[in-house]
Amino acid sequence: MSDRRDSEKEKLSTLSDVAKFNYALKQFQTLIGKTVAQKREERLGMYIKDQDEIDYDKFYETVQTLFGPEVKDQDVKTFFRKISNNPDGRIEWCEIFGYFIVEGDALASQLDEENMVFLVSRRQRITKAGVKRRDVIKCIAKVPQLDFMVTASQKGTLTIFNSQMRVLTSTNIADSSWVTGCDYLTQLKRIVAVTERTVVVWDYKSQGSCQDNCFIIKPMEHCLLCVCTVNLGDQLAKDDILMGDDGGHVNLFTVTSDDFGLKQSKAKKKSQLQILDSRKFKNIKRKLHDDWVVKVKFISALNCFGSCSLDSVHSFVLDDLKRLEDNLPVREFSVPRGVNAFTYCGKANIIVTGGK
Repeated sequence: MSDRRDSEKEKLSTLSDVAKFNYALKQFQTLIGKTVAQKREERLGMYIKDQDEIDYDKFYETVQTLFGPEVKDQDVKTFFRKISNNPDGRIEWCEIFGYFIVEGDALASQLDEENMVFLVSRRQRITKAGVKRRDVIKCIAKVPQLDFMVTASQKGTLTIFNSQMRVLTSTNIADSSWVTGCDYLTQLKRIVAVTERTVVVWDYKSQGSCQDNCFIIKPMEHCLLCVCTVNLGDQLAKDDILMGDDGGHVNLFTVTSDDFGLKQSKAKKKSQLQILDSRKFKNIKRKLHDDWVVKVKFISALNCFGSCSLDSVHSFVLDDLKRLEDNLPVREFSVPRGVNAFTYCGKANIIVTGGK
């Protein structure tokens, strides 16, 4: 095997760059053919091990010899795993570099340089995320206008990262319940998070003794599962928050600057944690689903809100916020076994849903 690799290197050294790459591709296709044939025989129980057996180490060494450091370790692992799991599946040589071709000539012909997307394997491990041991990230909210990102962990760690993924500030919520979601309040310039029974508003800009200034709003009637802010753009000193709960309700919760004591005395402002009565807040809710509401989102381009549930009958709702205040029928869609995720693409003007 080593003699073969040495001969490959000698052949490559005598060719031009284009010829080298074409030759490497032919050798790579030969390698794929042998690997696929071996994996098929292994699945049928017909393969007999010999000196030419291709395991991951041999596959990796050959790829490195053909293409050099341009190929990332993670891409080689992904490619080899794909062949091993599905020898009969479609594969393209460019996948070894982390690129993927859109299936279908008709669709590919519609794509231009502006909207062509390559999926590239680029990962960065964040070692100082402030998350406790045995904790997990439950929600990530991007704030484009401020060029930062907010994360919320299950055990109550709220963290703000800048665009370079460096921690700007962090806090721990003094609540025994698990955090289920977070978002950014665009008017009040604060972070909102929901736990199973409370709404938490964090003044992340506070300095000194108020650095961890949090407001806990409770009690809530049902277990809160998701949250998002409503960006209307015409509101001053107040934010509307959409929340979904385990009772199938979508809540429209309103918070104002007065609710968080911007006009309080200095003595009260020094308190790092304040408990607020949820009954003093405006909360409009309507039961739209017969199962948990797992995601809510306000789509500014459509001036509508969306909510989804694992409910097979009332799976996805898309309508005006006014429908939360009345009992008029809502636009809803039924999907077998429900919908647990959705998103909106403004450029294509489509909504995509995902379910089990």
